[in-house]
Amino acid sequence: MLGEEEELSVSIAHIVQRLKGSRLHCQLEREARGSLHKPDIKLETLKDDIKEFLKTSGWEKKLQNAVYRELSLLPGPCQSVAPAEHIKEPLSYMRKAQTTWEKRVLKSLNSMCTELNIPLARKRPIDEQKELLSKWNEMGTEEPDLSLFRPVYAPKDFLEVLINLRNPNYDNGELVSFRSQLGLIQVPLNIKDIPELREFFQELNLNTGQLGVDDCTQVPPELFENEHMRIGKKVLAEDDSAAAQQFVRQGCPTSLRAELWALILNISNQAEDILYYEQLKSNVIQHDLLSDNLIYKDVKLTANNDDYYFVFEDYLYQVLLCFSRDTSVLAHFAYNSASPPKSYIRGKLGLEEYAVVYPPNGVIPFHGFSMYVAPLCFLYNEPSKLYQIFREMYVRYFFRLHSISSHISGILSLCLLFESLLQTHLPQLFYHLREIGAQPLRISFKWMVRAFSGYLATDQLLLLWDRILGYDSLEILAVLAAAVFAFRAVNLMEVTSLAAAEAVLADISTLKVIPLLQIFLFAAVS
Repeated sequence: MLGEEEELSVSIAHIVQRLKGSRLHCQLEREARGSLHKPDIKLETLKDDIKEFLKTSGWEKKLQNAVYRELSLLPGPCQSVAPAEHIKEPLSYMRKAQTTWEKRVLKSLNSMCTELNIPLARKRPIDEQKELLSKWNEMGTEEPDLSLFRPVYAPKDFLEVLINLRNPNYDNGELVSFRSQLGLIQVPLNIKDIPELREFFQELNLNTGQLGVDDCTQVPPELFENEHMRIGKKVLAEDDSAAAQQFVRQGCPTSLRAELWALILNISNQAEDILYYEQLKSNVIQHDLLSDNLIYKDVKLTANNDDYYFVFEDYLYQVLLCFSRDTSVLAHFAYNSASPPKSYIRGKLGLEEYAVVYPPNGVIPFHGFSMYVAPLCFLYNEPSKLYQIFREMYVRYFFRLHSISSHISGILSLCLLFESLLQTHLPQLFYHLREIGAQPLRISFKWMVRAFSGYLATDQLLLLWDRILGYDSLEILAVLAAAVFAFRAVNLMEVTSLAAAEAVLADISTLKVIPLLQIFLFAAVS
């Protein structure tokens, strides 16, 4: 075990190494060199003068925000010196399960490729390139025949894998509690209980002002909203990622949300970022991937059928097609339990020197994947910025919702937390649903794996995602899922089948998210 000072040194070294190769590092060097010609920079106090210049010119704040971003992605202190595979996932049986799942997904993709006799990738003829470029902003008008394509997997397929997961070192016969036997998830993981959740989400308590709550007994809503707006503008003026993250725990004013989220995620959309997006677009124009059809199919099946999101069809194609070509996404596999799938050049199967990551970003889209992007279209109308926000949201949060890991925000921990909350605080409801064959997780899993996108009204979903960013955690998804069951408990106690239970919970788009969370965490549960 490392001492506290050693852990800090390892973390600092890791962040310095990461930032050394960044664009910000080059910009800081250029600005520092440029400042040498200023009259107030003296040779005898050079170091201090340059520090002061970087501070007054705003570059120190940019560096601070970049460090804050790296801290949010940093592995735990004990993991910083661990082997690479342990940083990805410390538990060997989880790594094995993830590898097995990846093989299954890749097999599904390869079998589709063989059945349809379509290559994984091909260069588009010049005429086809020109046609795609001319229709780039109206791809939704195209009606390609996608009938033969199918999603490589759906959330329910992934759920079955999680249900069958077991820890081979755990004795199921003795120490396991009766309660854990009742749920579908049978792996022991460290999750929070209600007191710990109350401590963690303390800003959600009933005495703290919140955006998303119509009536507050302490402060009239309009007074709180005006004051919150004033503070929000001040946070933006300060250009401080950490302050913005703390601020959004009480919700974002609608007019400031786009800027505040960009500040938290450290997205600035500079000229280089726009150029990078254009390069990705060029890659889409030049090459056709089999995975593109999976994206088209998913958008048609999900967002296109949604009353809120169908108007953003063109944006979704643009963002997701560019995302599939973005090799910078591969960096997140350093702390993701998953590994990027590989394909081989024809005739060179099994030879590593002929292996290529496929798709280039290492992420195979599944049924519902486009719903991670759709809500962001309400906030950003510039494709390059929309793209950067989504990419950062994905590499920070969304990847955890479709990979097998022991991380506290991983989908497995969220499932266990959801079942634990229901069993502990609504035992009669949980037992009733279990007895009629309507295990609650089979209903709530689709909500959590999509971060509730497509299930809540968009204004409510954005209020929920405010808190994901504010607390830098996905645990609130499991709490909300349990709160929905608590809210509909009376109706659910009367159902006698899974179909009837699903009918009760079929439409949750009218629910108010923040009051539900507050009541469940701080009022309903003792």
